[in-house]
Amino acid sequence: MADSDAAEIRASRAQWTAQHLATYLESGGAQGHILDLSDVGGRSFTTHCLIRYPGRTSGQRYIKPLIYGNFGGEIVIVASKGGADSHPQWYLNVASGDTLDVQIATQAFEAGWREPEGDERHQVWEYMCHLYPPYITYQQSTSRRIPVVMLNLLRPTTTFNAES
Repeated sequence: MADSDAAEIRASRAQWTAQHLATYLESGGAQGHILDLSDVGGRSFTTHCLIRYPGRTSGQRYIKPLIYGNFGGEIVIVASKGGADSHPQWYLNVASGDTLDVQIATQAFEAGWREPEGDERHQVWEYMCHLYPPYITYQQSTSRRIPVVMLNLLRPTTTFNAES
């Protein structure tokens, strides 16, 4: 998929995404954790986390809502960018550091991260495609290998808010 096509999809969902993030933050995670994404090919009970990470050049802190799964006790997020030909900025920022923060519902943690390889990566990818079937189409629409990121929770931290 051309970046411009993926950008059009993201733009059409931008207001929805901004509202989702605001709801998640304003409720402290009591709302926004599970959403119905059946209207876009997903599942009716799709789990979402928030990740918080610094910009690799600006140092500014960003918060991004993402679909997640739990595979073997690790949190899994996917750097799909809707099947665009380039990686999402959040992935490039996370890849430049050792840790990030993740909030799942009302609990937040500092987390380390890794990218699975080989058979493990294949199993994790299949699992995530089961949780959110549009990932299959996203991968088919780009020549880049969509990254799968696994988070291991290190220690609790404070829940996110609009200022963090």
